[in-house]
Amino acid sequence: MEKKLKIVVGNCPQNHKCPAVKVCPVGALSQNGFEAPQIDYDKCIACGKCSKTCPKKALVLS
Repeated sequence: MEKKLKIVVGNCPQNHKCPAVKVCPVGALSQNGFEAPQIDYDKCIACGKCSKTCPKKALVLS
């Protein structure tokens, strides 16, 4: 079964630049201002680096 990255918006404080955006090796995450990040599923390789970086567990690989 293939894993897919999901954003739990309720866990995202949306008050800072998301540290996970910079960690993505393929540029699949983007952020508009301080909003919750957006996922480009065409680029996402489900590596899990962003979900390990997020301190609030707003990015979940399941």
